Amino acid sequence: MNAKDSDLLEMLNFELGFVQAGGYGRSVRTPQKPTSIFQDSLSCLNFGEKDRPHPCDECLLMEFVPEKSRSQEIPCHHIPLNEKGDTVEEFEMRGDQQRMEEAVKGWLRKTIDELEKENPE
Repeated sequence: MNAKDSDLLEMLNFELGFVQAGGYGRSVRTPQKPTSIFQDSLSCLNFGEKDRPHPCDECLLMEFVPEKSRSQEIPCHHIPLNEKGDTVEEFEMRGDQQRMEEAVKGWLRKTIDELEKENPE
């Protein structure tokens, strides 16, 4: 497995553990503010940075963002998460946090499994 695939697999596994542990629940410091999938995780290059100094095209998740969505403000919110093509942005617009987290976990599991099959150690 090359270094990029290894880093990607590590990040996806971290993200899966984070969402499974309830990491996207309301913040204790700002309970009135909803959390944002991928952005409010340590896996985000701009985590905790209000001015977002790192371009999203440096993020490992960009390979999963459809070409037409790569110029969006939050490209990772346009990753198709299921067979229907639902994205984080669509789940957020519907206000469906629970289904969104389930879809993200499913996508992460599937993507991790595919990467491990493509790159057996």
